[in-house]
Amino acid sequence: MNKIKTYSVNSRKSKVNAKDFALRPVKAKSFSNFFDSLPNILKAKDLRAVSSDIVSARKKSKGVIFMSGAHVIKCGLNPVLIELIKRKIITCICLNGAGIIHDFEIAFQGKTSEDVAENLKTGKFGMAKETADFLNCAAKDGVKKGFGLGYAVASAIATTDLANKDLSLLYNAYKHKVPVCVFVGIGTDIIHQHPSFDAPLTAQGSLRDFHILVDNICSLNHGGVVLNFGSAVLLPEVFLKALNLARNMGNGVRNFTAANFDMIYQYRSSQNVVNRPTLSGGNGYYIIGHHEIMLPLLAQSVIEKI
Repeated sequence: MNKIKTYSVNSRKSKVNAKDFALRPVKAKSFSNFFDSLPNILKAKDLRAVSSDIVSARKKSKGVIFMSGAHVIKCGLNPVLIELIKRKIITCICLNGAGIIHDFEIAFQGKTSEDVAENLKTGKFGMAKETADFLNCAAKDGVKKGFGLGYAVASAIATTDLANKDLSLLYNAYKHKVPVCVFVGIGTDIIHQHPSFDAPLTAQGSLRDFHILVDNICSLNHGGVVLNFGSAVLLPEVFLKALNLARNMGNGVRNFTAANFDMIYQYRSSQNVVNRPTLSGGNGYYIIGHHEIMLPLLAQSVIEKI
């Protein structure tokens, strides 16, 4: 036992310091005070960094690309995203095919999200006439005019008298000239079951949106931010290819921030959004939490600083 060696704890590097602790909760605290009271440790530290990088990107007129699975819209978060659009914080939006479905239904009737299990029993799942007719016709008409899929649907919502149009993410993006890129997998969305669906035109519109995303990715260079909320496979795969194409064509897209927010750890979003794109410069963050909590928290922290 006399061979055991010890050293003073004062000489040891410690990863946790009391100066980084959370502040005690108090009544009547402002949001800024609350956010600043979070510990400067682990994911709270990462959340602070993402928020600061978004603020910095806006001040530098760099891109802030928001990629989202449809669950974000179903969680009632359109008002949060719309405010970020109005304040010129989000510069490009990417959705999957389900995103435009829920966004249209909110604009059309102020509600969305059917009981899948119940309707599947009788073959009624996804067979709502108005949803399919509107979106499939919007895609066909818009793409024939030379639009991408996102703009085709956004412009159709904008030019139609819908009762809750002001709650539509696509309508507000259209109104504030923020591009919306929509990426679909044929057969993945309920509107693909309907006879009004035109696969070639939908695919053509989605490809146009891919090229729009490539252009917007160039705005990430040296200070931009890409956020992915809740898309586990489709948008991470699309983003990686669009980033590669931008670099392949000679655009230096380096030194940006990539942050993934999801309720569980997802392999593709971890690799294709956070890790691989930032290997040649930049910062990557993966923060786990429910969208209906994390997105309002992040958005409010950014708005407080701008």
